[in-house]
Amino acid sequence: MTIEFSTDTVKLDIDGRVAVLELNRPEALNALDVEMIKGITMNLKEICKSDEIDIVLIKGAGRAFSAGGDIKTMLSNTNESDFYHVMDDIHDMIVTLYSMPKVTISAVTGAAAGLGFSLALATDYIIAEPSSKIAMNFIGIGLIPDGGGHFFMEERLGETKAKQLIWEGKTLSADDALTLGLIDEVPEGDFTEAVEAKIQGWLNKPVQAMIKTKKILAEKNRPALLKILELEKYGQFKMRQTEDHKEGIAAFLEKRKPQFKGK
Repeated sequence: MTIEFSTDTVKLDIDGRVAVLELNRPEALNALDVEMIKGITMNLKEICKSDEIDIVLIKGAGRAFSAGGDIKTMLSNTNESDFYHVMDDIHDMIVTLYSMPKVTISAVTGAAAGLGFSLALATDYIIAEPSSKIAMNFIGIGLIPDGGGHFFMEERLGETKAKQLIWEGKTLSADDALTLGLIDEVPEGDFTEAVEAKIQGWLNKPVQAMIKTKKILAEKNRPALLKILELEKYGQFKMRQTEDHKEGIAAFLEKRKPQFKGK
């Protein structure tokens, strides 16, 4: 398998019918920068071309699945054109993952927050370690969810509950996220064994029928996802101009509580 865009921030391992995609910026809690986003997308597109692969597992190296979008990337892309290019890269990653003709699973350890959680939500199944933390926490820096966060949260929770959780932006335990329906499994025993058991269970099923169901639903929902992604792109750019966002970033970098003014 030839990957057009190669990067050390994403590792791909093929084991029979299973592809394992590992986010590999452990020193940054696998925060998603432009290089990693492009690396994920290119790997996923190559996987799509293989008739031998049926299941894709996404996991994070080190202590986290992904802590979200990289703050340094966020700060460096103040130009409107550059920002839109980054958002388009995010959209490409999410649409590719959501609609790919493979069954996908996120194995969440540590934090899955912000864009990192949107990435997990774009997969078909989320299994999380009991000690993991789940957060759609854009509101903490005066932003809105991106990476299709609005779409996936509404799909899983309904509009009213999705709005409330997005507005609260609080960090959830794995058990709380499971109770709400944001994730699908929190195993009691060994986490690695539980992930492997889920994969083996799928491998023993008529997986092409599973994939066909996925493709039908993804095709039906694709226009809504694309619309949400466009709305998020332009909405996020506007939010980046607000005083509250600038205060949120300053407070984050200074490790203090932000003082928002609603401006």
